[in-house]
Amino acid sequence: MSLSTAFTGFAVAGALLGLGTAMVYPTLLSVVADVAEPWWRASALGTYRFWRDLGYAAGAVLAGLTADWLGVPAAMQVVASLTFGSGLVVALRMRETLHARVPITLVA
Repeated sequence: MSLSTAFTGFAVAGALLGLGTAMVYPTLLSVVADVAEPWWRASALGTYRFWRDLGYAAGAVLAGLTADWLGVPAAMQVVASLTFGSGLVVALRMRETLHARVPITLVA
């Protein structure tokens, strides 16, 4: 989006952003549900959604202030950097919860 100057570029980037969000959103909810203990799962999902929704509001303010001070391309780069950074934190901190299954061999 930050590299586009025409409506078509913004429309295509917006559609790709929507498609990516549609693919990621159920996965993020599944991850939270997977790592939360059963007795706290509903609260964990509520807590995740609270912080995610707060990020929409805070992100809009941050992007708006950045766009005012440095321009729209810089605001897009800040948003992209924060998104990349959060993904990096998850990649480094989260561990797989599904243990590898040992294949069963039948002895005749």
